[in-house]
Amino acid sequence: MRRLTVFIPVLAFLSLALLRPAWGGNCGEELRLEAERAINNLKSSDSAFTNFFENSAGYAVFPSVRRSGLNLPAEPVRGMVYEKGEPVGEAVLAEVNAGQQSSAKPFHEAIFFETAEALANFKQGRLVISADISVVAAAEGAALTAKYRKGVVVFIIPENGLMETITIGDQKLSYMPLD
Repeated sequence: MRRLTVFIPVLAFLSLALLRPAWGGNCGEELRLEAERAINNLKSSDSAFTNFFENSAGYAVFPSVRRSGLNLPAEPVRGMVYEKGEPVGEAVLAEVNAGQQSSAKPFHEAIFFETAEALANFKQGRLVISADISVVAAAEGAALTAKYRKGVVVFIIPENGLMETITIGDQKLSYMPLD
């Protein structure tokens, strides 16, 4: 029990230390342009994505997610959050655990929120992507069969080339509104 009491504060401190640098910087416009490029890549990979972008209550786009190939947590990743197609904030994705991957190729990750309530839960920090949320590797036709679970669906697509193997572990998300 004593080990657990020491371990939990240490884990909390490390989580905050990892998230803190991700918020910094004056790169808002650059991040927005990268997110738009990722959105265009998603739409060109599967024409059915247009429905998700147009009909969801909101979405978060992480343009360049990288996994550690050593089954270690990857660095936090910044993304843009959109509501009704307009940017409303930034998000940070911190991976709590990552499954093995045969290479550490970067990929885009898009999280769609079916309802205003699901989007509000995300903004309030009450969303952790885990095994009970479906993650779909984007390819032509994948968006046609994808279903929301708990008001959320997650898509991933490699920045270039084919994705060999990916396992999405728990992902903690944080939100900060635009000024």
